[in-house]
Amino acid sequence: MSEQSFEKALTELEDIVEKLEKEGLALNESLALFEKGVKLARFLRGELGKAEKKVGILLKDEKGVVKEEPFELAEAEGKPSKKEDPPDSENDDSLPF
Repeated sequence: MSEQSFEKALTELEDIVEKLEKEGLALNESLALFEKGVKLARFLRGELGKAEKKVGILLKDEKGVVKEEPFELAEAEGKPSKKEDPPDSENDDSLPF
């Protein structure tokens, strides 16, 4: 899966989810799709982790200290936003992987 692009993997995962949400799939087909979806999700999570590390490197100041500032999309677009804590991806128990 290392040759796969993030965008292609995301599209493929979305297609799998759509298929699994439809009724009428055989159990074996559902399990095969689910297994492939989990592999894709792990790949995507890894790619996001790599991107996050690259962003962290780019945000280091001249002393090598990363100054973490949450990115607020609404603020970047000039809209008011309410401050919310980002979800803790390290402890996300809702995901099966």
